Amino acid sequence: MLNRLLRATVFASSLLLAGGAFITPALSETVYNRGNSADPESLDPHKTSTVYEAHILRDLFLGLVTEDQNAETIPGAAESWTVSDDGTVYTFKLREGAVWSDGSPVTADDFVYSFQRLQDPATAAEYASMLYVIKNGEEVNTGKMKPEELAVKAVDANTFEVTLKSPTPYFIEMLTHQAAYPVNRKAIESMGADWIKAGNLVSNGAYTLAEFVPNDHIKLVKNPKFYDADNVKIDVVNYFPTEDRSTAVKRFEAGELDSNDDIPTEQLADLQAKFGDQLRIGPYLGTYYYAVKTTKAPWDNVELRNAISMAIDRDFIAEKVWQNSMLPGYSMVPPGITGYESAVASYADMSQIDREDKAKEILEKLGYTPENPLKMEIRYNTSENHKNTAVAIQEQLKPLGVEVTLLNTDTKTHYGFLEQKGDFDVARAGWIADYKDPETFLGISVAASGNNYSDFNNPKFEELMKQAAAAGGKPEERMKLLAEAERVLVDELGNIPLLYYSYKNLVSDKIHGFDENVMDRHPTRFISKD
Repeated sequence: MLNRLLRATVFASSLLLAGGAFITPALSETVYNRGNSADPESLDPHKTSTVYEAHILRDLFLGLVTEDQNAETIPGAAESWTVSDDGTVYTFKLREGAVWSDGSPVTADDFVYSFQRLQDPATAAEYASMLYVIKNGEEVNTGKMKPEELAVKAVDANTFEVTLKSPTPYFIEMLTHQAAYPVNRKAIESMGADWIKAGNLVSNGAYTLAEFVPNDHIKLVKNPKFYDADNVKIDVVNYFPTEDRSTAVKRFEAGELDSNDDIPTEQLADLQAKFGDQLRIGPYLGTYYYAVKTTKAPWDNVELRNAISMAIDRDFIAEKVWQNSMLPGYSMVPPGITGYESAVASYADMSQIDREDKAKEILEKLGYTPENPLKMEIRYNTSENHKNTAVAIQEQLKPLGVEVTLLNTDTKTHYGFLEQKGDFDVARAGWIADYKDPETFLGISVAASGNNYSDFNNPKFEELMKQAAAAGGKPEERMKLLAEAERVLVDELGNIPLLYYSYKNLVSDKIHGFDENVMDRHPTRFISKD
């Protein structure tokens, strides 16, 4: 019996690699096999933009501040910080004796280099605009100043100082994002683009990169040099890309995965009956939307964009496609942010029949009918849920004279295409809060944002966002300005909001410390396994 149990334990922990070879971890190791909806496009913190990448990078790197298992902000690479009376100068004290995984010290100069690299136009960072709150950040990123002129400095080896343009209430929480992680200058300068490969990547987090087999798995191992290594219970975490949600469910049921971060929602009722409390569903601060190429005819016509948006039956999609695991969405900022009231579409309270009639009227005025249909391509990344959503919209628009074709690519290809400003009509996207503030949802539509897939560029919206940034020290005024900016965005339809997210995790009873939170963040360093 014992021998059979040992064989079963080893088998369940085995990894099937490309080519069919099995490897098994040492029996003394605690291994966490973690389903992750897609492969990362990169493991360079400055060149990533998706939650799939963030899950992995959160284990590899440690920013000035970080989050605990409840997504509450706690000290990270900095053990403490102070803020000037005017709210613009932040001084961080780094942990004494903290080192990179190669044994070299983590210093304030590392953060100076990393923040400058993020803003350097040569890096082409998706999230460069996030640090525009730092004095000279925008000027550096747009080539008007040199990276050395960014308002960050090393006061001494363990003291890092940042000066902001104006008070920014979410600045500390923003630093939990992977774009603000430090990167190792020596590794980058000596190995170039290869610095992110297994065996080369130098990190400062709870784990180091041991293997990366694209489309198969990413293996991270516990970093013995991490300052809190004694409290890290998982020795090895294997991330598996699980774009096929149905297959992921089968692997979870077989014990090959200890958790997975999504499910095929058409199976929701069956999964609830089968897995009980192992299926965890709850509010998630995010918006599921369709990006529309606003610079491309005929999608540069705001009336057309609004007609398409009105015609989409969100209630049907939420209920039938997502099995009520998502909520119909009519704003870019989801509900749940304290002190903020989202600006919703003007037709949110209309009946679906009235919306469709109005949409048909607009489309006919623009010359589109079933006899002369509007051609519309929807791009989406691999997932049964995204496919079913696109198919539902295809059927809803057809009677109105809209001929929809669908184009599916894997997630890495899909987001790479959007980030490179590829040519498309409409593309599926989602935005999960980087921090609990409306700015994270609105900032992606600022013209300079690398995440502005729609190429939305509206002077009034830009001005309101700048005014809101300048009003950082006046919370009520700032929220009012952000709501006005969202009103412009929703009316001009830079994006088509469709749904508000919920998290849908499968988590084995053997896993502990995977605590529910509205950010759906679960650092492996706080997780244990029976």
